Amino acid sequence: MTTPRRTSYDAVVVGSGPNGLAAAITIARAGRSVIVFEAKETIGGGTRTEELTLPGYLHDICSAIHPLGVGSPFFRTIPLADHGVEWIFPPVSIAHPLDDGTAVLLTRSIDATAATLGADADAYRRLMTPLVERWEKILPDLLGPFGVPRHPLALARFGLPALRSASSLATSRFRTEAARGYFAGLSAHSILPLEMLSTAAFGLVLGMLGHAVGWPVPKGGSARIAGALAEYLRSLDGEIVVGRRIESIDELPPAKAVFFDVTPRQMLAIAGSRLSGGYRKRLERYRYGPGVCKVDWALDGPVPFVAEGCRDAGTVHIGGTLGEIAASERGMWNGEHVERPFVLLAQQSLFDPTRAPEGKQTLWGYCHVPNGSTVDMTERIERQVERFAPGFRERIIARRTITAEAFERYNPNYIGGDINGGAQDLRQLFTRPVMRAVPYTTPDEGIYICSSSTPPGGGVHGMCGYHAARAALRRALR
Repeated sequence: MTTPRRTSYDAVVVGSGPNGLAAAITIARAGRSVIVFEAKETIGGGTRTEELTLPGYLHDICSAIHPLGVGSPFFRTIPLADHGVEWIFPPVSIAHPLDDGTAVLLTRSIDATAATLGADADAYRRLMTPLVERWEKILPDLLGPFGVPRHPLALARFGLPALRSASSLATSRFRTEAARGYFAGLSAHSILPLEMLSTAAFGLVLGMLGHAVGWPVPKGGSARIAGALAEYLRSLDGEIVVGRRIESIDELPPAKAVFFDVTPRQMLAIAGSRLSGGYRKRLERYRYGPGVCKVDWALDGPVPFVAEGCRDAGTVHIGGTLGEIAASERGMWNGEHVERPFVLLAQQSLFDPTRAPEGKQTLWGYCHVPNGSTVDMTERIERQVERFAPGFRERIIARRTITAEAFERYNPNYIGGDINGGAQDLRQLFTRPVMRAVPYTTPDEGIYICSSSTPPGGGVHGMCGYHAARAALRRALR
């Protein structure tokens, strides 16, 4: 465990996920002293990479594919490449296989993607082209707290369809099962029932980013992102202490501002004695969403997908039709473990040879399950993959499964396996963790929350930490 160099700081950050590091970097860039405390021996939060199955097979523990890593307005100001991040862009960002042996393929080209949608090609162009043309104006307004948009016309063009449910947008805009299923797969990243309002926003943002910047993987694993952020922070004279679990805010060195890269439940446990009673009660009512059951595989060759385009894809959405995916997401929201879950797969080693021994492959995948689930979904997940890739099971050398309940034991921020830091429905999308003009602040001077439990929510983008730090620089650190 490293030792702090000072007895007091301008700012202290609890948690070294991308948001905690982003907050620290923003503070350090302003010329203030800052230190980060991390409970584990390694930094990173959701951006860690380890040999989970066999020696020589590198697996991303949580986050794996990073459209927001290259699209984030904050990350675009960080010299990630100078600190070891090399982005790899698969030729196909997303493949969505269908039962007839074909697949919808999302590439950087809208026209090429539309060509895989048959009769819905023109409808797809009309939906996505205006968004992709304006993505740099739209994204900053989406990746922050609710407020007056900087580009209201561009945001309105996005917002009109985005406020709808994914199911209604898909059925009203598209005629084919291929296009409807493809959009359902994008929208299911929300981990919400697709009948809920605003779920279309997730599909539109992820599709927009796929065309605008791609869905890349970092060479060597997602841990490279955290490593680069940490290295950059240290170059700004920021400090990081690992292997130091903070149980109480009283254990921290004196500081003008304390940032918590944790969810409301951990914040209450650590800092509850310093929080006002009304705010504590509101945090106690914060709602967590469904969890995930994740499997990592070591394979003796690529996944033998029937649709060849899937073999060129970094990400594969397994679920087929809108109806099937909607049933899967509705089921997990209602506490069910469905027989045919929607499965998200990542094939990093196809494009990054550092992930597996020569001639071998890794595969990363998960499905959504009820919060706190202890059910092992491995068989159901593998059955879904085998459906579109007969012979898949014969390629498996080793596997490792982590249930939703075990995910929380690994990372206490993943309450019940909720990797998004809380349900991201319309009630909690911009008002997380509670409704405040500046949601990163608390009524208690000098205490801030900067985790994915604040806007804009889950994802490796650093924007929660950036906005929290900017709020502190206007208040406690001005």
